[in-house]
This record gives sequence, structure tokens and C-alpha cells, in this order.
Amino acid sequence: MEEMVNRKIVLINRPDGMPKLSDFRLEEVKVEEPEAGHVVVATDVLSIDAFIRTTLETRAYHGVVPIGTPIVALGVGHVLHSTVPEFQPGDEVFGPLCAQTVTTLPSVALRKLDTSKFPATAYLGALGMTTGLTAYFGITEVGAVKPGDTVVVSGAAGAVGSLAGQIARISGATNLIGIAGGPEKVAFLVNELGFTAAIDYKNENVEARLAELAPDGIDVFFDNVGGSTLDAVLMHIKEFSRVVICGGISHYEDMDNVVGPKNYLKLAERHARMEGFAVTHFGARFPEAEAALTGWLQDGQLIVHEQYEHGIERFPEALLTLLTGGNRGKMLLDLR
Repeated sequence: MEEMVNRKIVLINRPDGMPKLSDFRLEEVKVEEPEAGHVVVATDVLSIDAFIRTTLETRAYHGVVPIGTPIVALGVGHVLHSTVPEFQPGDEVFGPLCAQTVTTLPSVALRKLDTSKFPATAYLGALGMTTGLTAYFGITEVGAVKPGDTVVVSGAAGAVGSLAGQIARISGATNLIGIAGGPEKVAFLVNELGFTAAIDYKNENVEARLAELAPDGIDVFFDNVGGSTLDAVLMHIKEFSRVVICGGISHYEDMDNVVGPKNYLKLAERHARMEGFAVTHFGARFPEAEAALTGWLQDGQLIVHEQYEHGIERFPEALLTLLTGGNRGKMLLDLR
């Protein structure tokens, strides 16, 4: 194998609150010869996801990033060198490539991609585990959206939220309300993604606007935010409604002091349920989700907006953009 250099972003400090650029460092190391059963992959595009923030803490469902090691991130790339026949140089693959330009992984950690219908980046967005598949199971299984439902989505202009809203519409929701920050995102939801209406939480009273937009109550709430947004929606749920807890980005900067919803007794009053989920619980059904999402992409029912940063050195900035709400749709880092 020819000599190669891996450029990687490593964690050097555990963030106190919002991460800072000084919490990360760019390092360069020589790529070693792979062991038997391993594959060397050049990273093409990385997925910038909210869960990455939780891995920077000492307690994390998705695993903890040790100090001095590359930041966890999913990505797509192409094989440079392989010790197994299942992967050959040039094959496009998906896996936990992390924030680095070259990754050496066991072959079992990689998935060979079929890019005959969609580019590899689709497996980070609409067909991605942390994006499209999460939205699919949250809406169709946990939320059980049905025709005629009023559905509200928080973080609606983000990667998961934007797809969750569209899948709710495809599933028959007739009143689809998004909650997002800023007039540009509100316009994006209504004019491009087909939401019935959208609430600008930065400039509008969420609870008052929900009363106007959903006077008969809310059937399903797909929550990516938590905090005061969750409390506002709980005041407007109807009987037998479903509250889907996908994430809680409003809490990620201080996971040691998470405060639960003060209006949770509305669940008892309305005989409603609140249920959290992780997409990994549906692993056996991933082919089902991919088939449905592929069909919706092909017939134009599903729109995926991609926002790019470029270069591995921009990984910290891309993550901060996501965490501060500066993205619309899927945030990606292009290393090609």
C-alpha cells in the first residue's frame, strides 16, 4: 500500500456548554498497513448530526469520544485498499468513518452502496439511518400518523424534522405545522416542503400560534427539541394523541441538568402517550424503510435539501452551525 497521510479532527477538551473551536484540533498521521479483515477507506462526505454533540460528554447513549481521538461521525467514502474480497478498490461504502480523511475499519463495519439510483450521499440523508430512517419510523411507527391527523414537528427545518414532516404529509396528515427559527426557515417549510403552516419560535409565541393553527388540538407531535417547545405543545394535545421524542437539542449543552416537561400531566388528562425511540431498535425493518423512502424520492414526493461545508478542517465549524440552528435540511461536510 502506498504511503498516505490521514488528517483528522480530534477532541482535546470536553465542552463546557456550547463547544468551542478550541475544543478540537487538526492532526496528521501516517496511515498504517491494514490488518487482516480490514479495509482502508478515503472519506468523501461526512454527516453532521446532532447526536455528535452528546458523544463529547462522559455519559452518552451513542458512545463517548475519548480525548485525543477523532470525533464520531457517519460518512460515505471509497475503498483505497482491502484485505477482504467483499470490498475492492473504488467500491463506495457507508460506515462510522469519523472526522478524518482516511479510515481503516473492520470490513463488518462497512456497507457497500448501490449508487445506480441515487448518489452515495443519499445514504446520509433520505436513506440515512440518522436522518431518513429515523424520520420514517418516528412518524409511521411511533407516531402512527394516519389520514386526517394534525401533526406538529419541532426542529422542522433540520435534517430529520424536514423529512418527518414530509413523511407525515405522505401518510395523510392534513394539518402539518412546523416549528423553526427565523422567517427564512418558515418560508422554506411552507413554500418548498409543503407544510400547512410554520411557527417562528424566535419571533412568535409558540403556544399562542398553536392555538390559532390547531384549534381542535394536535394528534401527533414529533419532537427534536424538548424544553419550552415541548411544554407549549403539550398544552394543545388532544385525546389519544402521540408525542414522539426523537431528540432534545435544547438540552444537549448541559446534559447534567436536564429538566423534564412541566406540562406532562396533560398526557393523563388527554389519555395521550409520550414515547421515545432510537432508530437502532428497528434494525430488522431497515429494508422496509429504505424501499418506501426510495419510492418517495423517485416519484418526487420527498425533497431533501443539502447544505455543505468543505474540507476536514471545517468539521468543528460545521458542527457548531448545526448546533446553533444555522442549517436548513441535511448538513454535510465534503472532503473530496
